[in-house]
Amino acid sequence: MIRRRTFVHGAAAVGMTGLLRVPTVQAEPPPETTKITMVRLKGICLSPQYVAADLLRAEGFTEVRYVEAQGTEGIEKALASGEADLNGHYAAPLILRLEAGDPIVILAGEHAGCFELFGTDRIRTIRDLKGKTVAVPALDSSRHVFVSMMAAYVGLDPRKDVNFVPYSGAESVRLLGEEKIDAYLGFPPEPQALRALKIGHVVVNSGFDRPWSQYFCCMMAGNRPFVEKHPVATKRAIRAILKSADLCAVDPARAARFMVDKGFTDNYDYALQAVKSLPYGKWRQFDAEDTIRFYALRLKEIGLIKSSPQKILTQGTDWRFLNELKRELKG
Repeated sequence: MIRRRTFVHGAAAVGMTGLLRVPTVQAEPPPETTKITMVRLKGICLSPQYVAADLLRAEGFTEVRYVEAQGTEGIEKALASGEADLNGHYAAPLILRLEAGDPIVILAGEHAGCFELFGTDRIRTIRDLKGKTVAVPALDSSRHVFVSMMAAYVGLDPRKDVNFVPYSGAESVRLLGEEKIDAYLGFPPEPQALRALKIGHVVVNSGFDRPWSQYFCCMMAGNRPFVEKHPVATKRAIRAILKSADLCAVDPARAARFMVDKGFTDNYDYALQAVKSLPYGKWRQFDAEDTIRFYALRLKEIGLIKSSPQKILTQGTDWRFLNELKRELKG
């Protein structure tokens, strides 16, 4: 990790010193643990938790670790097992794991809009997916769930009307370019690569198209035993990540360069495009509770959960850290 002095100096040059101060740390007790573990993916929509390394150190964490995961399903597995302490993840699979009884708790909203559905010329709207083929990494993946919800929202039955086929990301991109599949849901840096390769066109952009753009995409969640045992550390870690989200919004070029320099991603141009396009600075304005209610309704609509949204909210969320930080980090 780069030295804190270097990072703070660079941030100050663009008027970001306010993001890097932690004014309440001295008034708080020290974190119960100085170690924090998160998940590292090839996708870069979770930029804030990668860029937050020095802010986490300023919060008292002397060891910041990332465990590798091959796909997004690795996030909920790591959180449930305790291999990871905190991490951002798409709201829908988190709700599915809560329904299944996993020891996960949702703590805050992180950002909206990381998914984009690309289609061939045969697909102009979601309704055009009827009878068509959509590639997903696995039939229980977050991408499969998201496309299913979008299909159900416009009146399709995703179990009967859409043909989901499992392919890797690279294979899906190739098949879409050859028009051997009809659609593929990508998250950064895949949408940026698809545009550069001029493969397909955007059917739905969850950062701009309603209703998806009105809700968080990724939420900050924690391993429940970790959160219960380490409330001070949990709050400090969330604060560092949310401040890092502000940093990504204010200076996406610096955030993109950091991720490339530290090996989180390879292509600076794609990283910059992704960080610029995602509304990282909206964590104060968007309603985290409303997001969980919205996605729980969608999941119940397609039969993936039986619990009511209120039961999910009561048993699987804890907004006290977020509410405190909204008051502390105004402006």
